[in-house]
Amino acid sequence: MHAIQPETSGAPRAVPVPAQRSAAPAGGFAVVDVETTGLGRSDRVISAGVYQLDDEGEVTDHWYTLVNPERDPGPVWIHGLTAQVLADAPTFPQIAGEFAERLRGRVMVAHNALFDWNMISREFSRAGLHAPVDQRLCTMVLSRDLRLPLPNGKLASLAAYFGVQQRHAHHALDDARVLAEAFRPSLHLARQGGVPLPLQNCVAVTDLGEDEPVSAARSTWTGASYRQARKRPPCPYPNPGRWEDGKPLVQGMRVAFTGDTATDRELLEDRAVEAGLHIATSVSRLTSLLVTNEPGSWSGKARKAREVGTPVVGEDAFLQLLREVAPHPGA
Repeated sequence: MHAIQPETSGAPRAVPVPAQRSAAPAGGFAVVDVETTGLGRSDRVISAGVYQLDDEGEVTDHWYTLVNPERDPGPVWIHGLTAQVLADAPTFPQIAGEFAERLRGRVMVAHNALFDWNMISREFSRAGLHAPVDQRLCTMVLSRDLRLPLPNGKLASLAAYFGVQQRHAHHALDDARVLAEAFRPSLHLARQGGVPLPLQNCVAVTDLGEDEPVSAARSTWTGASYRQARKRPPCPYPNPGRWEDGKPLVQGMRVAFTGDTATDRELLEDRAVEAGLHIATSVSRLTSLLVTNEPGSWSGKARKAREVGTPVVGEDAFLQLLREVAPHPGA
């Protein structure tokens, strides 16, 4: 459900982060997919599929389980798991040990990995445990780094590119299988082309935030985990308007971010503030620019940007634009 902004042959590459883009451990990979009751931080995992791969991307084992969320299962029309189907399933604490063994010592691979990691990490935290994952790899980011000519960021598009057949979309085990089969050639392409794997360090979620809803003005998603938004000084420049393609950013422009990024979100925001830009927590007609690697996603910011015509650029292009931000005309 996520789209990747197409790159032209002259498009800049994302700036690598050496500390995070290291070689995969000898333990190999755990390709993961979870189905959930929704997209919020109080939502629950209702099924999980894991394909274990060796360091060359070859399948060594797979595992699947339903999970009783002990609440409404959410959008049944998407995942097909009704309350009746889940009633006799084990709860997450009951499967946490086996799930942990499937992950331990491996890089967790997922399509939109930040989402899967946060959902899994929260479930382990609720059970009083720690998810044994040190690094994750997002295949959406890897596809972008490989410059695959995909029409969007959907798993179906990645699968079609490598000739992998989807049999049961939104079924955790089949989605994990499809991703495992598409990840193997992606891994080989990366190694043959000398493209570093976009590994991200995993920080366990400890603030479940389930007692009250959290507004965008008070908190935000940044980097590997949910963190309290840091108060920043107000931007000293008035908004000069929308960014225009082919022109530089101008101090005072309102920039919003959404989706997973190869660079830590807080670092991106810090660099934007240092350049004289305003960090917007939502998108409106006044927003100068939306930065996202998945412009076709159904996030609130991406949808609003499409609705009001807010310009959109990818993370790599934004990093290039940050190099030369024009001074505000009234400065």
